[in-house]
Amino acid sequence: MQKANRTPEEDDEMLHCAHASRYHWGEVGTAAHRARGEWQCSRVYTVLVRAEPALHHAQRCLELCESNPDSIEDWDLPFAYEALARAHAVAGNGAESARCLQQARSLGAAIADDEDRTLLESDLATIRT
Repeated sequence: MQKANRTPEEDDEMLHCAHASRYHWGEVGTAAHRARGEWQCSRVYTVLVRAEPALHHAQRCLELCESNPDSIEDWDLPFAYEALARAHAVAGNGAESARCLQQARSLGAAIADDEDRTLLESDLATIRT
């Protein structure tokens, strides 16, 4: 995702890899794995500046986190809101992006592991609402 000047073929490969990963985790993983797969798909779509599928996958990530609170880590829900904030920013929904960004920050403050919290905060810093 970080590569500059990707070719259209590389964009396609990145997208197919994200969906393949999500599919496979859906077959053998937990609700947390499925949520993380949805997060990954959303992130790839935001990199490709494709708002509608980014929003769809971010919303699925949030739904999976909220409906499976006992199977997720303390960082999964804040990252679901990070995905929504990023997807709304790509869609040009500044107010909703800012709301989700604030929710991610608020939930992220409760992340126990410093490294996980720092990762969230660094990702949140890259979102422009």
